[in-house]
Amino acid sequence: MSREKSLQPKAVIFDMDGTLFETDTLLIPVHKRVFQTLREEHLYMEKTPPVEQLLGCLGMILEDIWKQLMPSSTEKARERADVLLLQYELEGLAANEGRLYPHVQETLERLKGNGIKLFVASNGLEEYVKGVAEHRGIADLFDGIYSAGQYNTASKVDLVSILLKDHNLNPEETWMVGDRSSDVEAGKANGLKTIGCAYARYGRESELADADVHIFDFRELL
Repeated sequence: MSREKSLQPKAVIFDMDGTLFETDTLLIPVHKRVFQTLREEHLYMEKTPPVEQLLGCLGMILEDIWKQLMPSSTEKARERADVLLLQYELEGLAANEGRLYPHVQETLERLKGNGIKLFVASNGLEEYVKGVAEHRGIADLFDGIYSAGQYNTASKVDLVSILLKDHNLNPEETWMVGDRSSDVEAGKANGLKTIGCAYARYGRESELADADVHIFDFRELL
């Protein structure tokens, strides 16, 4: 009994895409619309990159995503892609597109009910990250929702560091939960226990090799 109690954190920080939110359920139609509009506006006339390539970039900041997807594009095209991506994501969320992974909401509610503080740290845009939480009915469960877009951070390591300082969290009593190497890196660099979400399909399996624990179902957090 005492061992179980010692394992319970006082705070848990979650990534959003690929951890709480099954992003491809929203991003597949959005991806098609973004590149269709870019072509209509004569900003990017090359073939639309496979959506799998975009999904594989989840966890990166947008600047790096566009460099991967359309390396020959102009800065104007990439800036327009930022705007279109957010616009179409928010429209999709409002139309009830996109879903949470199974058991996310009830598990978060149980963690919250156990007195654990919950946070989000994502490399996405502020409006998107908060929009997912609000439209999927989980925003009120979090003590803070942090995004690279809001804090203009170049890495998740920096974003998590800001979050820890803002809320005076003890790293030894805080977990980082995510599906990408950037999540593991952010946790390790800030002295957190890291939980790798092996149920996600967007990254390579090797990305979670350094995580302290792997989970294959969100309920395993309990």
